[in-house]
Amino acid sequence: MQLTTTGKILVGLVIAALLGSLYYKFAPEKGQMAETESTYKAPEPSTSESSASSSASADNNASSDNAAMASSSATFDYTAPAPVDGKLKGVVELGASGFNSFIVNIDKQKNWKLAKAEFGNSLVIENMATDDDIRIGLKKYIAGMLDYGVSGKNIHFVVSSGAMKSEVTGKIIGVLKKMGYAVNTVTPQEEGTLGLKCVLPPSYASNSFVADIGSGNTKISWKDGSSITSVEGTGSKYFEKGMTDDAVATEIASKAKQIPVSKTKTCFIIGGVPFDLAKEVRNGKERYTILKAPADYKSEKAKTKAGINIYKSLAETTGCKQFVFDWDANFTIGFLLGLP
Repeated sequence: MQLTTTGKILVGLVIAALLGSLYYKFAPEKGQMAETESTYKAPEPSTSESSASSSASADNNASSDNAAMASSSATFDYTAPAPVDGKLKGVVELGASGFNSFIVNIDKQKNWKLAKAEFGNSLVIENMATDDDIRIGLKKYIAGMLDYGVSGKNIHFVVSSGAMKSEVTGKIIGVLKKMGYAVNTVTPQEEGTLGLKCVLPPSYASNSFVADIGSGNTKISWKDGSSITSVEGTGSKYFEKGMTDDAVATEIASKAKQIPVSKTKTCFIIGGVPFDLAKEVRNGKERYTILKAPADYKSEKAKTKAGINIYKSLAETTGCKQFVFDWDANFTIGFLLGLP
């Protein structure tokens, strides 16, 4: 039977209605589709997958300075043992860029924990203070320690090896002696040794070294069995002496080449410039911060740029991929650890 034109139109309308009914029955609603598309995100890799990916990337790009260094978001998985029935001891560091003071809880096993720290008074070192200014500043440090519970006999003063090169240091020592305090001085080698005793965890002694980038000098140290080797290099204020970046980088490289290859897996790094670099990437109040690659740091400050140059030379010479800054460590704490 042949359909008329009107019949064909009616059949077409019926088919269209059936198709429309099927679509609205089985297809997702428009709102649901939009929501699905807008909220979907690719699943993030697990921690182990992310770490493996980062490691593979670093291995494949070993020639790249940035890839060779640990990620700035990485964490250092180590917890220092806490002191048990410890005693509070205080120390004031007379450094090449100012005074720093530390109150530390130390037990008989030499486990320690930083209780309080203060940084800063650079007027003395910059020779902008009178004897009275120095005396007032030192008394303030001492009073703060006494108020915190440190016994007077457990307050010590240590002059850094870098500060010993400054003429004004003699004035500071003179004021302290008039106040009845003994002043302890250290050589660069002794300072490097004390820094290592404070910052290097025993479990890392077999494969790691320590670098302390100070204003007056840089100390590099490592452990060989029960003995400690420490060498001195130029500090981060070398620009004041007219030294060039290339000359200092070459000198630091010559010192770093003395470190046994087996000791270059991790570097525990401390000092003024590393402190500033760690501030950029610190996660909350973590004690240990892994620094970014030297090339990832930029600064217009002369001292910071000089310190980055030293850091870069250390990284390139040793091939070390992990530089860990310890927020609590200072060589003067190593001095306290050596006291009875």
